[in-house]
Amino acid sequence: STSSPQAESVVPRALKMVKYSVDDADLPVKSAKAKGSHLRVHFKHCREVTTTIRGMKLSKAKSFLEDVLDYKQIVPFTKFTGGVGRHAQAKNMKAPGSKGRWPQKATKVILDLLLNAEANAEVNGMDANALFVTHTQCNRAPQGRRRTYRAHGRINAYMSQPAHIEIVLTEQEEPVAKAEEEQRPLKLSRKRKAQLRVKAGGGVEA
Repeated sequence: STSSPQAESVVPRALKMVKYSVDDADLPVKSAKAKGSHLRVHFKHCREVTTTIRGMKLSKAKSFLEDVLDYKQIVPFTKFTGGVGRHAQAKNMKAPGSKGRWPQKATKVILDLLLNAEANAEVNGMDANALFVTHTQCNRAPQGRRRTYRAHGRINAYMSQPAHIEIVLTEQEEPVAKAEEEQRPLKLSRKRKAQLRVKAGGGVEA
Protein backbone atom coordinates (compact mmCIF):
# COMPACT_ATOMS: atom_id res chain seq x y z
CA SER A 1 0.00 0.00 0.00
CA THR A 2 1.34 3.46 -0.91
CA SER A 3 1.04 6.37 1.50
CA SER A 4 -0.59 9.56 0.29
CA PRO A 5 1.51 12.76 -0.17
CA GLN A 6 -0.53 14.48 2.54
CA ALA A 7 0.39 11.85 5.12
CA GLU A 8 4.11 12.24 4.36
CA SER A 9 4.04 16.03 4.77
CA VAL A 10 2.51 15.95 8.25
CA VAL A 11 5.10 16.89 10.91
CA PRO A 12 4.56 15.41 14.38
CA ARG A 13 3.91 18.05 17.02
CA ALA A 14 6.77 16.75 19.18
CA LEU A 15 9.31 17.56 16.44
CA LYS A 16 8.38 21.22 16.08
CA MET A 17 11.10 23.53 17.38
CA VAL A 18 10.43 26.49 19.66
CA LYS A 19 11.15 29.80 17.98
CA TYR A 20 13.18 32.56 19.62
CA SER A 21 13.57 36.17 18.57
CA VAL A 22 17.36 35.75 18.53
CA ASP A 23 19.04 33.58 15.92
CA ASP A 24 21.34 30.82 17.13
CA ALA A 25 24.00 32.07 14.71
CA ASP A 26 24.09 35.41 16.55
CA LEU A 27 24.53 33.81 19.98
CA PRO A 28 27.86 32.79 21.51
CA VAL A 29 28.69 29.10 21.60
CA LYS A 30 28.29 28.98 25.37
CA SER A 31 24.68 30.09 25.82
CA ALA A 32 21.48 28.58 27.20
CA LYS A 33 17.84 29.54 26.61
CA ALA A 34 14.47 29.19 28.28
CA LYS A 35 11.05 30.28 27.08
CA GLY A 36 7.46 30.33 28.28
CA SER A 37 4.47 30.92 26.02
CA HIS A 38 0.91 32.02 26.82
CA LEU A 39 1.78 32.54 30.49
CA ARG A 40 -1.11 33.77 32.64
CA VAL A 41 0.80 36.69 34.11
CA HIS A 42 0.35 40.37 33.36
CA PHE A 43 2.35 41.36 30.30
CA LYS A 44 3.16 44.83 31.64
CA HIS A 45 4.55 43.43 34.89
CA CYS A 46 6.66 40.88 33.02
CA ARG A 47 8.06 43.55 30.74
CA GLU A 48 9.31 45.64 33.65
CA VAL A 49 10.82 42.66 35.50
CA THR A 50 12.65 41.26 32.45
CA THR A 51 14.00 44.70 31.55
CA THR A 52 15.35 45.14 35.08
CA ILE A 53 17.31 41.86 35.18
CA ARG A 54 18.73 42.19 31.65
CA GLY A 55 22.52 42.49 31.84
CA MET A 56 22.75 41.20 35.41
CA LYS A 57 24.90 38.30 36.49
CA LEU A 58 22.75 35.20 37.04
CA SER A 59 23.43 35.01 40.78
CA LYS A 60 22.58 38.69 41.17
CA ALA A 61 19.38 38.35 39.13
CA LYS A 62 18.18 35.42 41.24
CA SER A 63 18.90 37.20 44.52
CA PHE A 64 17.18 40.34 43.20
CA LEU A 65 14.01 38.44 42.28
CA GLU A 66 13.99 36.69 45.66
CA ASP A 67 14.32 40.09 47.36
CA VAL A 68 11.39 41.38 45.30
CA LEU A 69 9.26 38.51 46.59
CA ASP A 70 10.25 39.49 50.14
CA TYR A 71 9.62 43.21 49.46
CA LYS A 72 13.30 44.00 50.13
CA GLN A 73 13.96 45.38 46.63
CA ILE A 74 11.62 46.94 44.13
CA VAL A 75 11.07 46.58 40.38
CA PRO A 76 11.29 50.03 38.76
CA PHE A 77 8.47 50.76 36.33
CA THR A 78 9.83 52.79 33.44
CA LYS A 79 7.34 52.25 30.60
CA PHE A 80 3.94 51.26 31.96
CA THR A 81 3.76 53.81 34.75
CA GLY A 82 0.05 54.68 34.77
CA GLY A 83 -1.27 54.56 38.32
CA VAL A 84 2.04 53.21 39.70
CA GLY A 85 2.90 54.72 43.07
CA ARG A 86 6.16 56.27 44.18
CA HIS A 87 8.29 54.42 46.72
CA ALA A 88 11.55 55.17 48.48
CA GLN A 89 13.06 51.83 47.43
CA ALA A 90 12.83 52.91 43.79
CA LYS A 91 15.45 55.58 44.44
CA ASN A 92 18.02 52.83 44.97
CA MET A 93 17.20 51.53 41.47
CA LYS A 94 17.38 55.07 40.03
CA ALA A 95 13.85 54.70 38.71
CA PRO A 96 12.46 57.76 36.91
CA GLY A 97 9.95 59.38 39.21
CA SER A 98 10.72 56.75 41.90
CA LYS A 99 7.91 54.59 40.51
CA GLY A 100 7.94 50.87 41.18
CA ARG A 101 6.09 47.80 42.41
CA TRP A 102 6.65 44.28 43.77
CA PRO A 103 4.83 42.09 41.19
CA GLN A 104 4.62 38.72 42.93
CA LYS A 105 3.19 36.42 40.27
CA ALA A 106 5.34 37.75 37.42
CA THR A 107 8.48 37.58 39.57
CA LYS A 108 7.83 33.92 40.48
CA VAL A 109 7.32 32.95 36.83
CA ILE A 110 10.47 34.74 35.65
CA LEU A 111 12.49 33.26 38.51
CA ASP A 112 11.33 29.79 37.41
CA LEU A 113 12.43 30.55 33.85
CA LEU A 114 15.84 31.68 35.12
CA LEU A 115 16.27 28.43 37.04
CA ASN A 116 15.20 26.51 33.93
CA ALA A 117 17.79 28.31 31.79
CA GLU A 118 20.43 27.70 34.47
CA ALA A 119 19.65 23.95 34.43
CA ASN A 120 19.95 23.94 30.63
CA ALA A 121 23.33 25.64 30.92
CA GLU A 122 24.61 23.12 33.45
CA VAL A 123 23.51 20.26 31.17
CA ASN A 124 25.57 21.86 28.39
CA GLY A 125 28.61 21.94 30.67
CA MET A 126 28.70 25.67 31.37
CA ASP A 127 29.88 27.31 34.59
CA ALA A 128 26.87 28.64 36.48
CA ASN A 129 29.04 31.20 38.28
CA ALA A 130 30.03 32.84 34.98
CA LEU A 131 26.53 33.18 33.48
CA PHE A 132 24.99 36.54 32.62
CA VAL A 133 21.46 37.42 31.50
CA THR A 134 22.32 38.75 28.06
CA HIS A 135 18.86 38.71 26.47
CA THR A 136 15.34 39.02 27.81
CA GLN A 137 12.16 39.64 25.87
CA CYS A 138 8.51 39.84 26.78
CA ASN A 139 5.76 39.96 24.17
CA ARG A 140 1.99 40.20 24.39
CA ALA A 141 0.17 36.91 23.97
CA PRO A 142 -3.40 36.57 22.64
CA GLN A 143 -5.85 37.83 25.21
CA GLY A 144 -7.93 35.39 27.20
CA ARG A 145 -11.65 36.11 26.80
CA ARG A 146 -14.02 36.09 29.74
CA ARG A 147 -17.11 38.09 30.63
CA THR A 148 -18.31 40.07 33.59
CA TYR A 149 -21.90 40.93 34.37
CA ARG A 150 -22.88 44.54 34.94
CA ALA A 151 -25.94 46.39 36.10
CA HIS A 152 -29.15 46.55 34.06
CA GLY A 153 -28.47 43.19 32.39
CA ARG A 154 -25.38 44.28 30.52
CA ILE A 155 -22.25 42.15 29.85
CA ASN A 156 -18.73 43.48 29.39
CA ALA A 157 -15.53 41.84 28.20
CA TYR A 158 -13.16 40.69 30.94
CA MET A 159 -9.86 40.07 29.14
CA SER A 160 -6.61 38.71 30.55
CA GLN A 161 -3.23 40.00 29.37
CA PRO A 162 -0.90 36.97 29.11
CA ALA A 163 2.70 37.08 27.93
CA HIS A 164 5.40 35.25 25.99
CA ILE A 165 8.77 35.41 27.82
CA GLU A 166 12.20 34.31 26.67
CA ILE A 167 15.56 34.46 28.45
CA VAL A 168 19.08 33.78 27.17
CA LEU A 169 22.07 33.18 29.46
CA THR A 170 25.63 33.51 28.19
CA GLU A 171 28.85 32.43 29.81
CA GLN A 172 31.23 35.37 30.06
CA GLU A 173 34.53 35.93 31.75
CA GLU A 174 34.70 38.40 34.60
CA PRO A 175 36.07 41.76 33.44
CA VAL A 176 39.70 42.17 34.47
CA ALA A 177 40.63 45.38 36.24
CA LYS A 178 42.77 47.64 34.12
CA ALA A 179 46.40 47.84 35.20
CA GLU A 180 47.64 51.16 36.43
CA GLU A 181 49.77 52.94 33.87
CA GLU A 182 52.94 54.74 34.74
CA GLN A 183 52.44 58.45 35.10
CA ARG A 184 54.08 60.30 32.26
CA PRO A 185 55.59 63.74 32.79
CA LEU A 186 53.18 66.50 31.83
CA LYS A 187 53.95 68.53 28.73
CA LEU A 188 53.71 72.16 29.75
CA SER A 189 53.49 75.12 27.41
CA ARG A 190 55.93 78.00 27.72
CA LYS A 191 53.20 80.14 29.16
CA ARG A 192 52.31 77.51 31.74
CA LYS A 193 55.98 77.04 32.63
CA ALA A 194 56.23 80.77 33.20
CA GLN A 195 53.18 80.63 35.40
CA LEU A 196 54.75 77.88 37.46
CA ARG A 197 58.03 79.76 37.50
CA VAL A 198 59.85 76.98 35.74
CA LYS A 199 62.92 78.06 33.86
CA ALA A 200 62.48 77.30 30.18
CA GLY A 201 65.08 77.12 27.45
CA GLY A 202 68.14 77.25 29.67
CA GLY A 203 70.21 80.40 29.94
CA VAL A 204 71.90 82.20 32.75
CA GLU A 205 70.09 84.21 35.32
CA ALA A 206 70.95 87.93 35.36
